[in-house]
Amino acid sequence: MKHLIIYAHPNQESLNAQFKQSIDNVLQQQEHKVITRDLYQLGFDPVLSLEDMDGQRKGYVNELIRQEQEYISWADVVTFIYPIWWTGMPAIMKGYIDRVFSYGFAYRYDQGIQKGLLAGKQAIILNTHGKSHEEYTAIGMDKALLLTSDKGIYTYCGFQIKEHLFFDKADRATPEVVEMWLATIRNVYTIMDPQLSNH
Repeated sequence: MKHLIIYAHPNQESLNAQFKQSIDNVLQQQEHKVITRDLYQLGFDPVLSLEDMDGQRKGYVNELIRQEQEYISWADVVTFIYPIWWTGMPAIMKGYIDRVFSYGFAYRYDQGIQKGLLAGKQAIILNTHGKSHEEYTAIGMDKALLLTSDKGIYTYCGFQIKEHLFFDKADRATPEVVEMWLATIRNVYTIMDPQLSNH
C-alpha cells in the first residue's frame, strides 16, 4: 500500500516525532511505500492568499500546492500527526488543509450537494494533548475535537477514518506509557497487508 504521512511539529525530538518514526519503521518493514511531508522542515506557507482563493474559483492552484495534492492522490492511506494546541491543530496544519484541500480537489458541490472527492482513501489521525481524557470528556471537548476535524474536514472530503487516537497528558508521559502508546500505534499499521492494495 501507499502511505503518506503529513506531520506537523517543530521539535524533532518530540513525542510526535517518535510516533512518525515508529510508523515509518513498521511500514518500511512491511514493504509499504511511504512518503513523509514534514511541514515545518518544508517551511510550508500556511497562509491562504487572495491568489489562492481566486485560483480555487477558477480551478487553478500553484505548483507547490499541486505537488502536495499529487502526494494525496497517490496515497491509499494518509496519516496526520500533530499536537492539539488551543483545542485545535497547529496553524501550519490548518493552513495546509486550507490551501491543499481546495475546492475541486478535495470536495465540490453538485447541484448544491456537497461531495467529498477523496473517497476510497483511509485517514489515520494521531494527536497528543496536555489535558487528561477526563478533563476533555467533562467539558465535551473530546466530542468537539472529533466533530471539527473528523466530520468537518476528513469525512467531509471523503476519507474513511480508520483510526483517530488521542494521547493525553502527553507532556507528562513516562517512558513506560510512551512505549505502550508506540505499541498501540504499531498495531494499527501492522494489521495492514500490502497485498490488499490494488495499486
